[in-house]
Amino acid sequence: MPNSEINSTNLVRWVTVDAEYAGQRIDNFLLTQLKGVPRSRIYSMVRKGEVRVNKGRVKAHYRMLAGDSIRIPPVRVSERTVPNVPTRLIDELESSILFEDDRVLILNKPSGIAVHGGSGLSWGVIEAFRASANKRHYLELVHRIDRDTSGCLMLAKRRSALRALHEQLRESVVKKRYLALIKGDWPAADKRITYPLRKNMLKSGERLVIVADDGKDAISLFQPRKRFAKATLMQVDVITGRTHQIRVHAAHHGFPLAGDDKYGDAEFDAELKQLGLKRLFLHASELEFIHPLTNDKVHIRSPLPDQLNKLLERLEE
Repeated sequence: MPNSEINSTNLVRWVTVDAEYAGQRIDNFLLTQLKGVPRSRIYSMVRKGEVRVNKGRVKAHYRMLAGDSIRIPPVRVSERTVPNVPTRLIDELESSILFEDDRVLILNKPSGIAVHGGSGLSWGVIEAFRASANKRHYLELVHRIDRDTSGCLMLAKRRSALRALHEQLRESVVKKRYLALIKGDWPAADKRITYPLRKNMLKSGERLVIVADDGKDAISLFQPRKRFAKATLMQVDVITGRTHQIRVHAAHHGFPLAGDDKYGDAEFDAELKQLGLKRLFLHASELEFIHPLTNDKVHIRSPLPDQLNKLLERLEE
């Protein structure tokens, strides 16, 4: 944690950077120190030399070093609206923690809850944990999963842990496994799908992902786990972590996910709704990574939610 001599935003502050924050960009650091100040104002302060590092000017992309002395000028901080997170939701999330120590937190995220606020949402998982009575000094998302997807979600409780886990994601050290119900009878034992994906924004502001030659590389390994009359339960290992990757790969391959209102099959979904499915059938069931402190392999499993288990029982009947 940076050591601050003065906490008031009405006076100049001098902050000494410790090893935990070494490597962070100065603009991102200032955003955490000056809550409510627009990013444009941050850039202006750096550009004009109001912010100094070791008494010298720096660029906004400067990465801080341990021991750097940061001058933070007086600035008017706008009053932030604290999201009114329901106590019931906070309690639900706290009770859904699968693993926690002083470096990492793994949550069994319920379906229907976004990982963070934005796009019309005043709060998500991050805001709920920050409003919790169980205060955590530092908490950031290591990766994201869709709002309607349930299951394993990893958060870092130290900046050093966040850096290490992001490096593992880039090197494909982190293993992420999902369970998904698709329409139809998957024909092969397993299938490696490599359609490149590109994000598109519609005029309505809705974000859709499409398969496109100029898209980003995306790799998913689909393996059938159980077959039903009109559907197949699939295990999906994602090698890359693109937005809506499993949903788009499955739909483009001709086997849309159950309950998918963006890329799915409306008639198929209507049939399953009669059997009790009221959400996307996609669950992050397993997560494996190397612990950033101990270097031990950690393997976390998240049980399939009751609603999805009951649907599978009804499909068997």
